[in-house]
Amino acid sequence: MEGECRAPQARSSGLPAGGGGGESPGGDAPLPGSSGSSALLQAEVLDLDEDEDDLEVFSKDASLMDMNSFSPVMPTSPLSMINQVKFEDEPDLKDLFITVDEPESHVTTIETFITYRIITKTSRGEFDSSEFEVRRRYQDFLWLKERLEEAHPTLIIPPLPEKFIVKGMVERFNDDFIETRRKALHKFLNRIADHPTLTFNEDFKVFLTAQAWELSSHKKQGPGLLSRMGQTVRAVALSMRGVKSRPEEFMEMNNFIEIFSQKINLIDKISQRIYKEEREYFDEMKEYGPIHILWSASEEDLADTLKGVASCIDRCCKATEKRMSGLSEALLPVVHEYVLYSEMLMGVMKRRDQIQAELDSKVEALTSKKADTDLLTEEIGKLEDKVECANNALKADWERWKQNMQNDIKSAFTDMAEENIHSYEQTIYYGPIYSSCKEKEEMI
Repeated sequence: MEGECRAPQARSSGLPAGGGGGESPGGDAPLPGSSGSSALLQAEVLDLDEDEDDLEVFSKDASLMDMNSFSPVMPTSPLSMINQVKFEDEPDLKDLFITVDEPESHVTTIETFITYRIITKTSRGEFDSSEFEVRRRYQDFLWLKERLEEAHPTLIIPPLPEKFIVKGMVERFNDDFIETRRKALHKFLNRIADHPTLTFNEDFKVFLTAQAWELSSHKKQGPGLLSRMGQTVRAVALSMRGVKSRPEEFMEMNNFIEIFSQKINLIDKISQRIYKEEREYFDEMKEYGPIHILWSASEEDLADTLKGVASCIDRCCKATEKRMSGLSEALLPVVHEYVLYSEMLMGVMKRRDQIQAELDSKVEALTSKKADTDLLTEEIGKLEDKVECANNALKADWERWKQNMQNDIKSAFTDMAEENIHSYEQTIYYGPIYSSCKEKEEMI
């Protein structure tokens, strides 16, 4: 057995270590899917009202778990190990701060693209300086995500915002679109920075610190085109072959992902539709204020009444705009991020199955004695280690992700509810004014 896979240790925040006993981060609740009932799965995925304690919004640090990499390509330099020990001894210490800001448009004869400034501040010893500033475009973020997936195939890599947008929804270089993407890229990098394993990935460090020409040179050091094509063909072949017997805990995990994907996609569609209807209502309502003002200029006897109606409409517009802002900033990004997470999780499960399928094929070949038995026995031993490490990595990261997911979604809906309550209270406050305006408008 080459190398040793150590079970990840939970941080002193009190969260359980992943992969133990099939329990959820909440404590006594069984792992979704263990009962075999879709109703129980659905309740655990999106139930926001079980008890008051569930509505507590935990800090991001409290939801993190310290775990070691199970990937053989994970850098194990002394400096990296020192920093991991520092995380275990001082769980509340955050030593990597990343900001994505100042989007900038670039126009060339071939293409037009946007770059974003990335400022990194750190106290880690493996960094040459305490502060770095680089500019990156979307393709660079995509490269980082792909390298993380290659290095850690069964860890849950944070999702990137989509490269392409729905036709007709928004222009590619619209200011609102660029700002939305900037926020998503900012969250992507900070989720990696907060991950107990991904944060020490060497490609992540290069991404944060290297200048453009250095990053370009580093990208060329990866596997060549033929090598990547060979890996892709083998992965496709293994996926076509499938696995003979997926462990029960991963069957339950897969069931959870399927139900979660259905529910979160439905919530995303409903949320988008609500926002669209609110936007249409707002656009229509804001036209009435100026109309009443113009009307008052030609009706001296009704001038005060018409101005009062215009003032009332203006207040309604502001309240609606504020409610829309809360929806677009507090709820929509969180829900859509977990739509993308559901797609990422399916990819993680597929990669885990490919590793197991490779082991199954070798065992089958050994059983039928189609090749050198000594060589196959050695390969099977290595693959057994690889499968065990992949499984342990996924189980530990699954518990960490699920805890974060529950906290994020509950926090988003709680914030949205509080915003709606505040909006309703304002409606009550302006109610007498609105009633007076309606009476005046009816008189007119």
